[in-house]
Amino acid sequence: MDYINIKYKYYLYLLKNLIMTTFTSSLPDDLLKDLAKTAKELKMPKNKIIEKALELYLDEIQKAKYAKSYKRAAKDKDMMAMAEEGMGDYYKMLIEFDEED
Repeated sequence: MDYINIKYKYYLYLLKNLIMTTFTSSLPDDLLKDLAKTAKELKMPKNKIIEKALELYLDEIQKAKYAKSYKRAAKDKDMMAMAEEGMGDYYKMLIEFDEED
């Protein structure tokens, strides 16, 4: 079973890395120098560093969007009422679960 899982993950890795588009951009000289220095220190291609940095940055943007949507929902009285109602049901389920043990 583990062999199949590892093989599947490797397949996904290959698929992700084989399907790529070339992208050209300009960077400030200082940033490019820092990138080159870091790439040399890590013995890693510059494009891989940029790829990872961009993935991390985009993940942070998604997290910020979620946080913003939760803050917006917290101000919505109807949304809060639905959430509180759901929490009551959830609490009841937890009590029933504990009683089964």
